[in-house]
Amino acid sequence: MLQIQNQSQRPLTTAHLAQTMSLLLLSNIELRDKVMAELSVNPALELVEERICPNCRRRLTSPGACPICSLHQTDEGPIVFLSPRESYRSTPPAVQQDTPPDQEPAAPEDLTTYVLQQLSSNLNPDDRRLAIYILSSLDEDGFLQDPPAFIARATRSTLSHVDRILQLVSHAEPPGLATTGPRQALLVQLDLFPQDSPILQLARGILETFFRELGHREIEKIAANLEVSSNRVREAAAFIHDNLNPYPGRAFWGSGRQPQKGDPNVYHSPDILISHNSSDVSGPLMVEIFAPVSGWLRVNPMFSQAKSKTNNNQTDEWAKHIERASLFVKCLQQRNNTMRRLMQSLVTQQNQFILNGDRHLIPITRAKVAKEIGVHESTVSRAVAHKSVALPDGRIIPLSRFFDRSLAIRDRIKEIIKNESRPLTDDQIATLLRQANVCIARRTVAKYRSIEGILPARLRHRKGARTIE
Repeated sequence: MLQIQNQSQRPLTTAHLAQTMSLLLLSNIELRDKVMAELSVNPALELVEERICPNCRRRLTSPGACPICSLHQTDEGPIVFLSPRESYRSTPPAVQQDTPPDQEPAAPEDLTTYVLQQLSSNLNPDDRRLAIYILSSLDEDGFLQDPPAFIARATRSTLSHVDRILQLVSHAEPPGLATTGPRQALLVQLDLFPQDSPILQLARGILETFFRELGHREIEKIAANLEVSSNRVREAAAFIHDNLNPYPGRAFWGSGRQPQKGDPNVYHSPDILISHNSSDVSGPLMVEIFAPVSGWLRVNPMFSQAKSKTNNNQTDEWAKHIERASLFVKCLQQRNNTMRRLMQSLVTQQNQFILNGDRHLIPITRAKVAKEIGVHESTVSRAVAHKSVALPDGRIIPLSRFFDRSLAIRDRIKEIIKNESRPLTDDQIATLLRQANVCIARRTVAKYRSIEGILPARLRHRKGARTIE
């Protein structure tokens, strides 16, 4: 009997997980559209136009945050709460005064947008939704975190459909995205080279069979097993090193394709607001996670009561509406709870970054945060995707910046170049950084300098030029 009960509960659990993951991917604006669409098709779902705190369920009589949930707590951590208000709009004074509304600066292109632009001619609407789900679920190296079967179940797609989109994404620029790890990423990148090259065939054989040995530079062992000369193996290894990238996600953010000048405020309707307590500026930070809609969602009680009075043909249909509405409400609550726990962890760890700027960012990974809050790493990736945060100093930044491990180093590089009396080479900058216990290679300095839009030393001396136009 217990086994039968577990089997009957499994589809609902799967549907709950899949829908929660889908809702986590959405920004507040996208989530609002999703809620309104669900309200329009499901008569059992009701939006109560009443201000109620999503945390404590108290009715609110005044605008703003819940006076109970936003009170000072006993511990020293941030005060994180779900906001009853729909959104917060913050536009820099310069934009308000000088920039027409239709010419406001746009958010910088992210990896998902960059890949979708390449694939747009090959994607129909269903393909596009699946591609967005896949790209938003990648880890910071560009690898797939969930097996294709899970993606198919979560997106209600066929496995063949998922495999086709994965194939398209993996061969877009940067190649190797949405693969399972470095070896598969390198093999995908080999597909882009002429297949009749002998060195390419040898490189493929090494990657397929002797990937671990290649990583340990066991050239002689590889040569003996493949029955080729050591020089040929070294030539193939050099080809792999010089032409392929085992971490395709890094190829995008480290390319300097979009130099960032300063720290522009490019978002105007953040999903989360971090601020000081107006009554105690020196106290804990307040973290307000905005609701997608004003009011609160529930299963319409009158609809539930009326179901018992319908005929048999209508009962099943109404039961499906009620089950769907109940599932949607539960998934939305789970999504909000995950966002609350995520922000509690991030703001606690990155308090100094929030208050004092980029130099104080602590390098953390999505995997570490996921372990701390008790979820899978892919869940954190989805929760971070497409979200923005308003900071106490007025900046509005992508939530993903809390995981940018290069940010503090790039800030140091900018300071060194700002204070240089004569243009310093990347080697000299790397030496100065090592003296400050920041050990990175010259090529890494060049990459970070490119990301910040700063010209190389040989060009910076020209009339004080420092940035790439």
